[in-house]
Amino acid sequence: MDKAWFVYILRCKDKSLYTGVTNDLDKRVLAHNESPAGAKYTKGRRPVVLVYKEAITNRSEAQKREAEIKNLSRKDKLVLIKST
Repeated sequence: MDKAWFVYILRCKDKSLYTGVTNDLDKRVLAHNESPAGAKYTKGRRPVVLVYKEAITNRSEAQKREAEIKNLSRKDKLVLIKST
């Protein structure tokens, strides 16, 4: 069975929001906080906290959902986060 993919939102130290996609959520959040392999955007905004996650069945659909979330306004992202 294939591993689930996740779309996730992180809240950075500066209160900005970062949206990404991964198939290993724990490892990716750890990378955002500690590794040089974390996203360039989050490196200067550590620590980051996972505030939203959504399981998706495959990478393609996860990337589509990531794009949808990235196109939301900050206000709409906060509503999405509160809905969970």
